[in-house]
Amino acid sequence: MLECLDDAALRRWCAGGLAALRRHQREIDDLNVYPVPDGDTGTNLVLTMASAQHAVETGEGAVLPLMARGALLGARGNSGVILSQILRGMADGLAGQPRARGRALAAAFDAASSSAYRAVAEPVEGTMLTVASAAASAARAVDSEELAAVVRSAAQAAAEALARTPEQLPALAAAGVVDAGGRGLVVLLDALVEVVTGIAPARRPAPVPPAAACRPVTAVREAGSAQYAYEVQYLLDAEPAAVDRLKGELAALGDSLVVVGGDGDTWHVHVHVNDVGAAIEAGVVAGRPHQISVTRFEDQMAAAAPPPADPDSRGAVAVATGDGLAQLLAAEGVAVVGGNPSTRELVAAVRATGAGQVVVLPDDPDTQAVAAAAAEEAQSWGVHVSVVPTRSPVQALAALAVRDPSRRFEDDVIAMAEAAGACRWAEVCYAAREALTMAGPCQTGDVLALVEGEVHLIGTDLAQTCRELLDRMLGGGGELVTLLLGAQAPAGLGEQLQAHLARSWPFVEVQVLYGGQPHYPLLAGVE
Repeated sequence: MLECLDDAALRRWCAGGLAALRRHQREIDDLNVYPVPDGDTGTNLVLTMASAQHAVETGEGAVLPLMARGALLGARGNSGVILSQILRGMADGLAGQPRARGRALAAAFDAASSSAYRAVAEPVEGTMLTVASAAASAARAVDSEELAAVVRSAAQAAAEALARTPEQLPALAAAGVVDAGGRGLVVLLDALVEVVTGIAPARRPAPVPPAAACRPVTAVREAGSAQYAYEVQYLLDAEPAAVDRLKGELAALGDSLVVVGGDGDTWHVHVHVNDVGAAIEAGVVAGRPHQISVTRFEDQMAAAAPPPADPDSRGAVAVATGDGLAQLLAAEGVAVVGGNPSTRELVAAVRATGAGQVVVLPDDPDTQAVAAAAAEEAQSWGVHVSVVPTRSPVQALAALAVRDPSRRFEDDVIAMAEAAGACRWAEVCYAAREALTMAGPCQTGDVLALVEGEVHLIGTDLAQTCRELLDRMLGGGGELVTLLLGAQAPAGLGEQLQAHLARSWPFVEVQVLYGGQPHYPLLAGVE
């Protein structure tokens, strides 16, 4: 039980909150019954929190300001922007307090709620804002230095406020769901409770709407009205005075206006408009806009309907397990489905890309048949799906490295398949039971090194077995070695293997990546 909240605890909250959002990502996405870009609230929150986590891992200084800055720069959709401002308010509220106790955290929650409300031009109750406000009010009411009492009270009040959101928004009541952004905030607060107390609160899953409810309704956005056809977002480097003028200009152009700033003079701008050019031009006048994105709501609605989007648009879906691996694939623009998916789940992932041409990377021998069935099923929706027969995530990374959207789709699939086939793959794990293998008998707990699915080495020391495996693979040639470290990989394993390769195979290029995959401390690819 923690008595105070310090940087170490906040680091655990950032990582634990991101992991929790990923676990609930689909549940939160499913709460959005509206087929619009802001409808992927779970995905938006995950991407925003992943940016915060990356900032914490790569930056220096106090954790909360790093989280807030990272979330601002990586914010996706209204929910992501509001989350960034909740973190910003907490950072401001705890500034100068490296070891915060109960009352200080309650004040930080209050600052977080105020910051979130200020970020939205026209706040709407029954949303993430309402949940944040309830958490802050409950935290203040505790009036105690006991940290656990404050976080428990805030999380419980947030959950209760979430349950009431259908009473405040008719669209939620009609669909029989709670607010998606509010659900995401409850997940994050529960993760904070677990960090402070060591016990995760038990919460029922949020209600999921029946399929019949998943059709366009009057309130078709996470915020704003159906009057405006485009969502415009960009980062803006500008002076505060210029931003104040910009807010007035954008407010006259549309709705769902959110303009928030972080450290320095960088601002995140989000607005729904009909005149895209005017919204961007206003940003140019105010300062230097960059990372500009424009989404037409109608396109997203079309993508959710049975006919797919532009038949020539490209997408990719991969099967993978592991937070690091999911981030690596997402950075390549790939939609990730958890390990051992059903045909239905793969078809849903293919359709969710909104693309007319999709490659599927099974990344596991046991998923090949499911991927083939999903590809056949997706054809009935008018989506052209090709399965690149990858049997390991390292083969998927090799295939994605040669992907070229300027080529014909069929030619691109062939190039990806050839790159995957040229990547020899291996995996290292611990034996789960006694068995007789190609390399001889093994005992429970032995280290097994498998090449292309067959056991080639049996050892007792993980690092030594990994070194022998790499030597054996490179004995057959190779110029590039990819090492994916799993969740069970001991600290320093990557550095040890990299040093060994530098000594024994000095002309080989090596990349060491964190995959976070379960069961396999190491996945290796040689090209």
